[in-house]
Amino acid sequence: MLVMAPIRANSILPARREDIELHTADGLTLVGELARPLDTDPRATLICLHPLPTHGGMMDSHVFRKAAWRLPALAGIAVLRFNTRGTTSTRGTSEGAFDNARGERFDVAAAIEYAEFEELPNVWLLGWSFGTDLTLKFGCDPSVTGAILLSPPLRFSQPEDLTIWAETGKPLTALIPEFDDYLRPAEATTRFAPIPQAEVIGIPGAKHLWVGDAETVLDAVVTRVAPGVPVPLPTEWDGPMEFGDSSAYADRTVAAFSDVPVTGPSQRKA
Repeated sequence: MLVMAPIRANSILPARREDIELHTADGLTLVGELARPLDTDPRATLICLHPLPTHGGMMDSHVFRKAAWRLPALAGIAVLRFNTRGTTSTRGTSEGAFDNARGERFDVAAAIEYAEFEELPNVWLLGWSFGTDLTLKFGCDPSVTGAILLSPPLRFSQPEDLTIWAETGKPLTALIPEFDDYLRPAEATTRFAPIPQAEVIGIPGAKHLWVGDAETVLDAVVTRVAPGVPVPLPTEWDGPMEFGDSSAYADRTVAAFSDVPVTGPSQRKA
């Protein structure tokens, strides 16, 4: 007889998981994973765009890892995560090299194209840090329903990128940590003002890495992409459960990807 067990940071709930490859228009192969609900069609899909790879960001960055390990079972959401060009995780290394949010346009397009080919429904982009810049610059695709931004630094994206989102009217939510190193709630409200439909939400006590706040993020994500699912999500599970090796990521998600501001071409045109 199965009994309720707590869902911990390394808990892996049941899902249909498959290693995937994305093929970019400029000839690269990117590695990734697609996790779908075990016995039902997904009600929504997340394409995860990870933090800056030069500072440890990857498809296994902890919020995305927890999303893939939990949301197919708890919320009926498919989670597609992948390594952008030149990025390494336990899944492997994607071909190419980090290109300062230029060549990555092809990576974003390849992920969206894959979701279309697989007929994944209700596609949302979930960007984190560098991934939010990729979302704003390259993610406003006709097949994308909307986007959620975690800790957006607005470093690589330009005002014209915000204008494109504003003109489409697609929903966009920015979750802003109270103690972010790059963009805090008050400034974020001003910076996102050009997008009338943008929802800017300050998260008290949170920092850029969302350490200790992943559950808050996942609840906010589910509320927007699958509003019929009750939140907060369960913290216990009465079915089969596996466990991942969190130590495989600890050095990259906490130490390497540290709260140290990184200069970037915030004024450079795309």
